[in-house]
Amino acid sequence: MNISIVGKQFELTDSIKNYVEKAFESLEKYNLNIISGRCVISADEKQGRKGFVVDFSINLAKKDTVVITQKDKDLYAAIDVIVERASKVLRRHHDKDTTHKNKDEKKEMALDKILLEKIENVDEIIPTELETYKPMEADEALEVLKSSDERKFLVFNDMDAKMRVLYRRKDGNFGLY
Repeated sequence: MNISIVGKQFELTDSIKNYVEKAFESLEKYNLNIISGRCVISADEKQGRKGFVVDFSINLAKKDTVVITQKDKDLYAAIDVIVERASKVLRRHHDKDTTHKNKDEKKEMALDKILLEKIENVDEIIPTELETYKPMEADEALEVLKSSDERKFLVFNDMDAKMRVLYRRKDGNFGLY
């Protein structure tokens, strides 16, 4: 991870730099592939009150950048609070990656990719509609299938409004789903 620590209107000491570096190192436990981290510490003096503003920017691979800002009178307290907030955000990202819901989505995406690859290898898919929309009995469907030499199967609706498939087996008999 590439870490950048900047002080605006404020001189950084080695102890502050080490403290911020340890804070960034504590965020690596979530295994989110953090590319870089930037911390900008600036002195804030408004209406006679002295304080500090700490900005954390964390760049995650294949995700958005996480930016967190914290104001406090004590610099170390501001860094501690910002690390807690960053930890909470990174934990949520980690949980999204590892939950069972996300695994199902990844499986669906993989299945879609496999289906697309299979479709690309097929010569051509021609959608057809049912020839008759009236319900048929299995005997009627069998006669229709027997009368056609080129058909291998027939899709029809039976009397119970179920869609059925009658097919010609390799041994010359017929099967019904």
